[in-house]
Amino acid sequence: MPVPKGHRKVTARPVATVPVSPDDPAKGSFTLEEATRGLPGTGALVAEMRTDHGTLECTLFEDRAPITVANFVGLARGLRPWKNPKGEWVKKPAYDGTTFHRVIRGFMVQGGDPAGTGAGDPGYVIPDEIWEGAYHSERGLLCMANRGPNTNGMQFFILDGAAPHLDGGYTIFGKCAPDSVIEKIASTPVQGDRAVKPPKILGVTIRRKAK
Repeated sequence: MPVPKGHRKVTARPVATVPVSPDDPAKGSFTLEEATRGLPGTGALVAEMRTDHGTLECTLFEDRAPITVANFVGLARGLRPWKNPKGEWVKKPAYDGTTFHRVIRGFMVQGGDPAGTGAGDPGYVIPDEIWEGAYHSERGLLCMANRGPNTNGMQFFILDGAAPHLDGGYTIFGKCAPDSVIEKIASTPVQGDRAVKPPKILGVTIRRKAK
């Protein structure tokens, strides 16, 4: 694809091998087949994210970022074990009842942390998946938050505008719509970059569209 204005060319990178947490029940392995088991249909994989500001429909890029999509879907469906804020490994929907704790209008909204602090993680990491043409070029792109290369866990963010400085450093694994709901979430009052009353994620449902 053409390089968007203001961006530099992004080329695909090999997927790195990451350390496996010794107490991870999944032993660092969770496949897209496991994550989508039992879902009817063969069309596009979609995450329906219900929030107190409206519902987002996020089309997931399973062909471009299969490890990331498997992780997100597995966490959303309660199939991938994760470590809760008490330090216990659990298998339950990870995102239901969480918030968008970090909000920067015109940039992004970040959520997916059961602790609600921005410091939470699932007890393991997954690698970056940087594919050719992965430009942070528009509102609605669904991306993994991280603390550096190959430190993705469960937190994610949705762009509220182009962010070329993120290119090559963060996995893009979906596209969310409509813009109006993203705008509502991004317009919530903040102190610094923290939402005064964090928008809530009421639930995430995974489904496939009919072809």
